[in-house]
Amino acid sequence: MINFIITFWPYVLAGITFLLSLVAAGHVILYKRDSRAAVGWVGLIWLAPVIGSLLYGLLGINRIRRKAAGIRGEECKHLASMSAFACTPDELAVNLPDDRKHLARMAHLSAQLIQLDLLRGNRVEILCNGDEAYPAMIEAIHQAKRSVSLTSYIFDDDRSGREFVTALSGAVKRGVEVRVLVDSVGARYSIPPVTRRLRANGVRVAAFMPSYVPWATPFVNLRSHRKILVVDGRTGFTGGMNIREGCVLANQPAHPTPDVHFRLTGPVVQELQATFVEDWHFMTGELLAGDIWFSAPEDCGPVIARAVPDGPDKNYDNMRMVFHGALSVAQQSVRIVTPYFLPDAALITALNTCAMRGVNVDVILPEKNNLKIVAWASIAQMWQILEWGCRVWLTPPPFDHTKLLVVDRAWSLIGSSNWDPRSLRLNFEFGVECYDPALAGRLDALADQRMQMARQLTLDEVNRRSLPVKLRDGVARLFSPYL
Repeated sequence: MINFIITFWPYVLAGITFLLSLVAAGHVILYKRDSRAAVGWVGLIWLAPVIGSLLYGLLGINRIRRKAAGIRGEECKHLASMSAFACTPDELAVNLPDDRKHLARMAHLSAQLIQLDLLRGNRVEILCNGDEAYPAMIEAIHQAKRSVSLTSYIFDDDRSGREFVTALSGAVKRGVEVRVLVDSVGARYSIPPVTRRLRANGVRVAAFMPSYVPWATPFVNLRSHRKILVVDGRTGFTGGMNIREGCVLANQPAHPTPDVHFRLTGPVVQELQATFVEDWHFMTGELLAGDIWFSAPEDCGPVIARAVPDGPDKNYDNMRMVFHGALSVAQQSVRIVTPYFLPDAALITALNTCAMRGVNVDVILPEKNNLKIVAWASIAQMWQILEWGCRVWLTPPPFDHTKLLVVDRAWSLIGSSNWDPRSLRLNFEFGVECYDPALAGRLDALADQRMQMARQLTLDEVNRRSLPVKLRDGVARLFSPYL
């Protein structure tokens, strides 16, 4: 028997390896939507037997989508009738200036894509950096009478984070219902994680995808990148800002990170709350409902808005489709401010087509990225938009984490999404589309400020990179589907 094992074990091992690779490659071919990612995974599976299959099983299978199909519902199921504030695309067109009524076509697209109403009667305030955002958020928590719901990707246990912990624990002591959801990866940006401090102070907290055991985690590569705070179901905050000391520039942190956040009031806050409720229920099984969490909506301002939840579940591809829709309806200008810019081939074509139609397309990026490999991959494909008329602006340090999309000075998208594959394919993201010329004008002014201090990247500069640098950047670009 021993001699038999010694003689034939290599053949048995080779057979098992072949079958494992065959099954994994077959799964890729059947279920991967992106052909580039499919080719990459199949190559890895066959060129690195066993290791490639194990990596695909760990990182490449979207198990959460199937899990979500049985647990996650639709955000709209948590909302009472919003008919008093609902706005149809035709009604929206009446509220837009004559030269921007075409933007009502975006509302048609969003209505097909998102099972949430477009709502009138909202107010959106811009909060620059943690210097403005954190005091406003903490004051709202201090004023809470019934409920506080907070979700964030990064929530550091530093000076700024502890100010939030103090406010949240104070709300609990006053009898306010408080729920905090932090991504389990983002929570580990500080050690020990802030979740320990929150629990020690009596705050109900949960981690998004908390398992440390890979096979017990629905999908370790999917993270919650959303940033939402809702107080008493009336006041909401969202945008791209995490909770960490680097966002408070007045404190002169070691790694300053300019960013923009937003305070919202009006009916759309109910849609922020519904998104949090869905995430909390998904992770804990507790369903938050009733007047404690959902207040009667009130007319608070001129902005017509709709929440745009996005993620690798039932909301798959929402944000990507919104990006495409915005580029397709633009007639005058497109302003993109993002820290990470790795558009896929379809988005590159949409950007180029937009510019070739005579639309001014400006992409504003930080010159010094906090992730070098992302910067290398980004510059490697930059020629593809520069040669067709898009303009790229590089802002000087510090690294700017702002995320904005403004079209024709009337439509804007605020939220957590970046222009990269991870954000558009893997993360749970959240945004709000806003129809309001005044708000769009203020956001355009922020983009203008960045462009004034930036330098314009030219096609000649991209082409003049040395051969070693081009090769380095090109290799980084090969990994763009996974960055």
